[in-house]
Amino acid sequence: MNRSSKFVPAFFSALLSLTAATTVSAQQPGISDTEIKFGNIMPYSGPASALSVTGKAFAAYFDLVNEKGGVNGRKLNMISLDDGFSPPKTVEATRRLVENDGVAFMFGTMGTAPSSATAKFLNGAKVPHLFLISSASKWNDPVNQPWLMALPWAPNYVEEAGIEVRFARAKNPNARFAILYQNDDAGKDYLRGVKEALGADADKVIAMATSFEVADPTVDSQILTLANTKADIFLIYSVTPRACAQAIRKAYETGWRPMRFISSGCANKETVMVPAGLEAASGIMSVGALKTYSADSTDADLVAYRDFMKARLPNIDPANLAAGYGYMVAQALVVVLTQCKNDLSRENIMAQAANLKGVSLPMLMPGVKLNTSPTDYRPIKDGYMVEFRDSQFNVISELLRGS
Repeated sequence: MNRSSKFVPAFFSALLSLTAATTVSAQQPGISDTEIKFGNIMPYSGPASALSVTGKAFAAYFDLVNEKGGVNGRKLNMISLDDGFSPPKTVEATRRLVENDGVAFMFGTMGTAPSSATAKFLNGAKVPHLFLISSASKWNDPVNQPWLMALPWAPNYVEEAGIEVRFARAKNPNARFAILYQNDDAGKDYLRGVKEALGADADKVIAMATSFEVADPTVDSQILTLANTKADIFLIYSVTPRACAQAIRKAYETGWRPMRFISSGCANKETVMVPAGLEAASGIMSVGALKTYSADSTDADLVAYRDFMKARLPNIDPANLAAGYGYMVAQALVVVLTQCKNDLSRENIMAQAANLKGVSLPMLMPGVKLNTSPTDYRPIKDGYMVEFRDSQFNVISELLRGS
């Protein structure tokens, strides 16, 4: 009897532990003792398909991590779907990943409009969307959108525009501005950043601001109108490579030679500068936080990245910003998951993403570090001015602080 009475409590204690573990597992979709399953959506087709290089870099980096044993003993299983950069397709794909595939969280969906289309669903379901790809200021909203965090390649659109306006006015205090912007949240953020930086002078010094739709086949008519203003500064605020390349080329063909700034997402030699024409693109400036790649760089981190690309993505130019960015963001996710240790609940995944303190990543420029808090979801706040000269981007400023 004594042996039985000792055995029974021990048995029930073990049973309760097993039940608790099973319950915890059931409450954490996508997580097992051996795997972390998460979802991703990329425009592998459609008008923004050039940006899908980022998704390919994600997958290649996670393969490398898995070959080394994964994160805290768990392999990373990213399920990546194509949405053609169409928000309705993004919604459909996101629901499939969350409701059918049972992912633990969403990661790195490309674009402001696609991510906006799924924001309400993911927030309502309390599913984290880590490091979605957009610099829109709307993602820094922990009160109303606590489950969504972006990790852009530079400060958010509002702050990026402000940095560029201040830089331009320091060079030419009396400059007039012409602005081409994408007619969506991203483009409107850029326009807001310009107006905020100009303050009371905005109405006086903005010669013209004109918009375009992502689906427009060309922006030629808008460029001709803007060129007629003969403004001193031309701000090209698109996040799709095609429109950026067209704007650079057409403005050059008109003979208009203003000081030019391009959105950080378009500061890409392969997808924008080459299609626009290297001569036409020479002198273009932008804000960057990632190291500028060159084939002959001896920077140890860029050499490691070059070797990674050569071994795993040999058909993609390492100078492609979308690839270097994907490499960086994948590393950031590994940092977050490592911080989670064995608590991979959705709540803790989000909490760790909101607790990044001075994180240095190999592809970030000196002084640029990831910092977040429960009240500030902006991982990157600062950057450098870069200029496209001699077929590559070159740093031309000290570290510039966002607001």
